[in-house]
Amino acid sequence: MSDSFDLIVIGSGPGGYVCAIRAAQLGLKVACVEKRETLGGTCLNIGCIPSKALLQSSENFEEIAHKFADHGIQVDGVKLDLARMQARKGEVVSANVKGVEFLFRKNKITWLKGAGKIVAPGKVEVAGTTYETKNIVIATGSESVPLRGVEVDEKTIVTSTGALELESVPKHLVVIGGGVIGLELGSVWRRLGAEVTVIEFLDRLLPGMDNEVAKQFERILGKQGFKFKLGHKVTGATKAEAGISLTVEPAKGGEAQTVEADVVLVAIGRRPYVEGLGLDTVGVALDERGRVKTDQHFATNVPGIYAIGDVIAGAMLAHKAEDEGVAVAEILAGQHGHVNYGAIPGIVYTWPEVAAVGATEEELKAAGTAYKVGKFPFTANGRARAMGDVDGFAKILADKATDRVLGAHILGPDAGHLIAEMVTAIEFGASAEDVARICHAHPTLSEAVKEAALAVDGRPLHI
Repeated sequence: MSDSFDLIVIGSGPGGYVCAIRAAQLGLKVACVEKRETLGGTCLNIGCIPSKALLQSSENFEEIAHKFADHGIQVDGVKLDLARMQARKGEVVSANVKGVEFLFRKNKITWLKGAGKIVAPGKVEVAGTTYETKNIVIATGSESVPLRGVEVDEKTIVTSTGALELESVPKHLVVIGGGVIGLELGSVWRRLGAEVTVIEFLDRLLPGMDNEVAKQFERILGKQGFKFKLGHKVTGATKAEAGISLTVEPAKGGEAQTVEADVVLVAIGRRPYVEGLGLDTVGVALDERGRVKTDQHFATNVPGIYAIGDVIAGAMLAHKAEDEGVAVAEILAGQHGHVNYGAIPGIVYTWPEVAAVGATEEELKAAGTAYKVGKFPFTANGRARAMGDVDGFAKILADKATDRVLGAHILGPDAGHLIAEMVTAIEFGASAEDVARICHAHPTLSEAVKEAALAVDGRPLHI
């Protein structure tokens, strides 16, 4: 038996490493298990961070090639250096993962290198060595869901991992799945010159987000050159030297057709990653979707074993995992950690961005909740006009009787930043009038949020 700890966290993604740091801050002796060569999990290594680096680079390319002329800036001979773009992405990733290593050293967290397996309550085996611990937190994240009949090779048929590493711009990229990951990565390659077709089983994009937002977002992406086959499913893929032939059928049944592509991105969702953890051996219960079952304190059915992030129920979001990591660390230290799941924002980092928090109109209708709606378009916002980014709108949903904010949905420039105000409003139980009466600087994009709050009461000032 080797060293013993107060807490061993399995997985060093945003949930795991934040949990480890918070527990160490609270005085616990902490170790974190990670089998990658670098810390940070999927998010920092092959997910959130590299995708945002490519999104930013491709946005810059798009601006210079197509939008600067409107600002009186003439640029001739714009060239794409994809190798340099990919290298910069690697530099961004490296800086982030090294930052986590620094934080581990600063907080005296032991990095146990290798795959972790729970061999018994209070015992974790890593690289042939068994470590004792008072508590275990499972934070192993998620992996891409495979699609039957479409075999991934990460070269021509790729998941998000392979889509981040392409060495040339595809002529035709087919994205299977109209969710966040597919639309973000589709945006990267569309801006760099690829033809992009999105095939989605449902009759809409962004399942779970406000339908009005999703419909307008679809129109905006269409103007950017995206093509859509909604209400369709891919049933097979055949590789040839010329590319990939996909068999596509209407979701509700009908005649099959063939779609040709040279790269296919499979982005139909993610599933919890629990392989090799030994959960069956120690008796940790899973639900019908393969997620670790936990109570309101993140505890599993086995004493001393907890779970957070993508392996448990709820949105698969890095910041949700981080909040859960903090909460469970505080609970283990005798405090009262808590996560308000009604105030977790969701963001699509395309351009324009899509951001949301709280309930959608569809959810309020289904629940029979009486509500009011306030909307304000970015076409009427002075700063958006100056930027040349006027697509989209801000939308606020408030309780009809109390005016309490129930949900907010923003489609537009910097929506991911703008939504933070409405997350705060929901967290503190604010009314739409509270938001409307706050002084917002002029000229800023945030004024669209204020105007949407005013519109809840039927009194916007600038439309």
